[in-house]
Amino acid sequence: MLTEQDYKDGQILLIDKPLQWTSFQVVNKLRWLIRKQFNIKKLKVGHAGTLDPLASGLLIICTGKFTKRIQEFQGQAKEYTGTIMLGATTPSYDLETEIDQTFSTDHISNESIQKVTTQFTGEIEQYPPIFSALKKDGKRLYEYAREGEAVEVSSRKITIDTFEITRIELPEVDFRVVCSKGTYIRSLAHDFGKALDSGAHLTVLRRTKIGSFSVEDATTVQSFENQLQVKIETT
Repeated sequence: MLTEQDYKDGQILLIDKPLQWTSFQVVNKLRWLIRKQFNIKKLKVGHAGTLDPLASGLLIICTGKFTKRIQEFQGQAKEYTGTIMLGATTPSYDLETEIDQTFSTDHISNESIQKVTTQFTGEIEQYPPIFSALKKDGKRLYEYAREGEAVEVSSRKITIDTFEITRIELPEVDFRVVCSKGTYIRSLAHDFGKALDSGAHLTVLRRTKIGSFSVEDATTVQSFENQLQVKIETT
């Protein structure tokens, strides 16, 4: 079992983030659990890459001295799986907001879907969603969006190594993506719909890998808490 000193010296905790939780909530929960167990007044805990509340999957949590390695992990390639819904768009590019436009999908074939994926591999320019936590002039983009204020968002270069379609049951399309830091899968879904002369938004997203770390090796927040409680009861 890990000791108080282990957490202070530094640990990498792989957590399978549940839906509806923010990444910050996971960090706060784990910090509180560890501090409570060992009666620690102060402990550094951070995560290496935010996941939206509507996404699940791998979060790398660093404790103690290992929080200095967060940037190292953030820079590694990430793998996601999920579902894109064709034929409709939302302002947030996912299910956070309601559908604002609908489009025909009658002209879309399995072949055209597979062909369009090639447009989104390699180094590409991508516009982040207006509903994102990126800052402009000291204010987060989603704050502008929720206030109905128009704001110009700059594109940025990202790299998509793999964009694989794993299931097509129109209007749903399942995918697997391997991409660089800074990639917004919501933007990819939105742009994918436009490239098919339709519309699209993201309905399911799961992060499965960060570098060599896999969600298959991750534990849930509840399991982590249970392990700590076992430790408390046996000491």
